[in-house]
Order: sequence, then structure tokens, then C-alpha cells
Amino acid sequence: MFTRFMTLVTKKKIHGTRFYATAKRFYKNASIIKSEGKFEIILDQMRLKTPKGNVFNINSEPLALAVATEFNSQRDKILQSEMHITTLCNTILDNPNNLTKYDIVTYIVNYLDTDAILFQTNENEELFQLQICQWDPVIEWFNERFGVNLKKSVDMDVCAISDGDKATLTRHLLSHNFGTLHGFMYGIDTLKSGILTLACTEKHISPEQAVLLSRLEEEYQSGRWGRVKWAHDLNQQDMQTRLAAVMLFVHFTSHATKIQQKEV
Repeated sequence: MFTRFMTLVTKKKIHGTRFYATAKRFYKNASIIKSEGKFEIILDQMRLKTPKGNVFNINSEPLALAVATEFNSQRDKILQSEMHITTLCNTILDNPNNLTKYDIVTYIVNYLDTDAILFQTNENEELFQLQICQWDPVIEWFNERFGVNLKKSVDMDVCAISDGDKATLTRHLLSHNFGTLHGFMYGIDTLKSGILTLACTEKHISPEQAVLLSRLEEEYQSGRWGRVKWAHDLNQQDMQTRLAAVMLFVHFTSHATKIQQKEV
């Protein structure tokens, strides 16, 4: 899984070893070390720091390897826009908006009020039938998986999501750790759908499927009027890259933190 997802995954200056958004690559190799029970990223002989200047240290060894891989994948310039796992880790370590678990859970649950796949159109019969065919099975899965009863709307009014359903989803989400919740939020901002994001992180659908479902109307219109190949393809690939990073991040923050070495 690591190789498959890393294939998808794959401010003005550097002060000491601090990493900013855009800079010339100043190191030859990125590696990891274990220090005081956590894992740090080493750029040649220098310790990586977050944008706020904190030492970049995380609990998960596989996650640290993924970050090192992102750094080693950079060429002449460091492009933070391509380093989604590193960005997520920096957000967790710095927490620039001082968010709590409850803040993130509230954001996720309330996002369902405007979830993209809960709003379907009956003005175009062909598109409407496509939405029914492609989106409704995911909504049904979501309701069964989480024990809720979310309903779609065809009138573009605000969907009625009961307080009971919100409470149920809140309890489930609060069972996840702070890092995993950030991953969910990053996925939702990418897909504009909490339902698709959780379906993807629960491995009900793949990142590729999730992106195509989130772009269903755009893909339908492109099929009728033609694609601007470089623009549509680039956007789709960027979304797949971001979502693949989310999948890796959520997996590594939710599961074992250490890679077992095989004894010879």
C-alpha cells in the first residue's frame, strides 16, 4: 500500500533548518532518526523544523518515512504544494489555529449540512439519473455504516440532518485522535464532501473513485462539451494526490507507529 500511495503522493528563504513554502533544495538526502521515543527528519546533518520553528518530531515511524520520501522527491526547488503529508504534519505540530478535537469534529459534522453529494439536481434528467446511480449507493453505505439517516435534497434547500444524527457522528469522530481528525478535515476540503471522505478513509471506495464522484457533474459536462485536457486532467490528478496523502496520513496516525525489521 505504501508504494502505491507514494506513487500518487509523490517563505522566501531557509533560516537554519527551518522549512518554508518555496526554497531552493539545500540538502542532498532526507532521512529519519529516533529521538526520545519519537521520529525526526534529518536533512543531511540538520534537524527539520516546522514553520513555527518547532522541532519536527512525530510518533509514527512510517509517517516519518513518508515525509522523508516527500523531501527526497523534490528536485531543484522545494515545492510545499506537492508535500501534502509534510503539510499535514506541520499543521498538527504547530496547530496555527489553536484547534481542539471538538472544534474539528464540529466542523466535520456541520459540513454535512452542505455536503456536495447530498444536493442533487432534477433539472437535467440525465445528470440526475447519473447522480442517483453513482451517489446514492455511497449515501446508503454511509447511513448503514454510521447508524444515521442522512437524506439528499433535490430542491437545493438545506438538508435536514437531525440533531440525533449529528450526535451519533460526533461520538464516532471523537473516538479518533487529533491527527486523524486533521486528515479527515483535509480530505473534506479536497472533495467538498464528508461522506466521500469517510467512505474513502474507511476503504469503501478508492481515492480515484472518490475524486471522480466529487467531480461527477464536471465530468458529465466535459463529456457533453469536451475537456480542456491539461486543465481537467491536472485538477483531477492534483485531487487524487491530495486524497492519497490523506489516506496514508490517516492510516499511519491510526495504526502501529513502528516498522518491524525482519531478522535474517
